[in-house]
Amino acid sequence: MKFVSELVKSEKTNLLDFDRDGLKAFFVEMGEKPFRATQLLKWIYQEGVDDFDQMTNLSKSLRAWLKQHCIIQAPEILLEKIASDGTRKWVIQMSCGNRVETVFIPEQNRGTLCVSSQVGCALACTFCSTARQGFNRNLNVSEIIGQLYSAQKRLGEKQRITNVVMMGMGEPLLNFDNVVAAMNLMMDDFCYGLSKRRVTVSTSGIVPAMQRLSQVCDVSMAVSLHAPTDTLRDELVPINQKYPLSELMAACQDYAKTGPRKHITFEYVMLAGINDSIGDAKALIKLLRHVPAKINLIPFNPFPGSDYRCSTGPIILKFRDVLHNAGIVTTIRKTRGDDIDAACGQLVGQVKDKSRRHLKFHPALS
Repeated sequence: MKFVSELVKSEKTNLLDFDRDGLKAFFVEMGEKPFRATQLLKWIYQEGVDDFDQMTNLSKSLRAWLKQHCIIQAPEILLEKIASDGTRKWVIQMSCGNRVETVFIPEQNRGTLCVSSQVGCALACTFCSTARQGFNRNLNVSEIIGQLYSAQKRLGEKQRITNVVMMGMGEPLLNFDNVVAAMNLMMDDFCYGLSKRRVTVSTSGIVPAMQRLSQVCDVSMAVSLHAPTDTLRDELVPINQKYPLSELMAACQDYAKTGPRKHITFEYVMLAGINDSIGDAKALIKLLRHVPAKINLIPFNPFPGSDYRCSTGPIILKFRDVLHNAGIVTTIRKTRGDDIDAACGQLVGQVKDKSRRHLKFHPALS
C-alpha cells in the first residue's frame, strides 16, 4: 500500500476533522480508493465505532495504518446540567484547555442541539453574556461536529437529535470553512442525514459570508437582528457599523431566493424601553417589507452585570400583535434552560485569553 510521506506525522490526524470530500482527498493521498471515505463515515457516525479494528470492511493493512496514524476523537463532556424543563447543558473541554457550552432542548416531536462555533465571541453584542468573555479562537471541524457526536452518545437511543442550530457560542460565519464542513457532515446521508431544513446557521450579519454560504451550503438561515434602525443596531450589535441594515436586508433577500425555507428567520431580543415600543414594531415592519420573514421574539435572559431588563409580557404581546396584523409570522420564543444558564445569550464556557475581546481584533473583521 502506497502512502504519501506528509501523512506520516508525529501527531495523529483526527478523522472527525474531515467532511466526505475532505476524507476522500485524504484517502486518495494515501493511495486508497475514495469510497473508503464513505465506509469510514458510516462506521463513525452511523455505527458509533471509534475502534479501527472493528471496521471489518476495511483491509487489515489499512486498519493497521489508520490505527498508527489517525484517531477518532471528540471533545470531552466535562460537566452536565439538567434544567427543570429537561433542557441539558454540557460544558465541553477542548484539547487546548478551553471550554465551550452546548445545549440540548427536548420537545415532544423533536430534539434540538444548539452548537458552538468559537471559543468566546468577537462581536461584542451588548445584551449577550457570551460576548463579555472575549474571543479566543475558532473551533475546528472535529470540535464542532464533535459536540453533536458526543451529545448523541450521551443521550443514547431514547432521545434523538433531529435539529441542529448553530446558535451557541461565537459567530458561525466568522469560522466559515470549519462550520460549513461540520454542517456538511450533519446533512450527509452517510453521517447524520439531517434535512437541510433542520440545520440552521445563525449570524449577526456577516454579509460577504452570507453571500458565500448561499453558493456552497444549502441550510436554513437565522439573523440576529434585535433592532429596526441602524442607530440602535449600531449600539446593540456593533457589526452593524461594518454591514448596515441596507446591506444586510439585500443579502437576506438574495439568500431567501435559494434557501431551503424560502424565508429568513429574524431573532429579536426584547429589551425593556430599548427596542420594544409600538414605533419600533412599525419600523421593523417597514424594514422587512421586501424580505420573506419570520420573526422570533426572544425575552431577554438576564445575566450578572447586565444593565438590560426584559420587556414585560403585555408589551411583548402587543409588539407581536402589531407584527401579526401586518402579515408577518411572529412567535414568542419560550425560554428554556434559564435555571442552568442555558438560555439564549447566557452561554459562557471558559475563555483563557481575553486580550482579543474587541471586534476589530478578529482577523475576519479587519
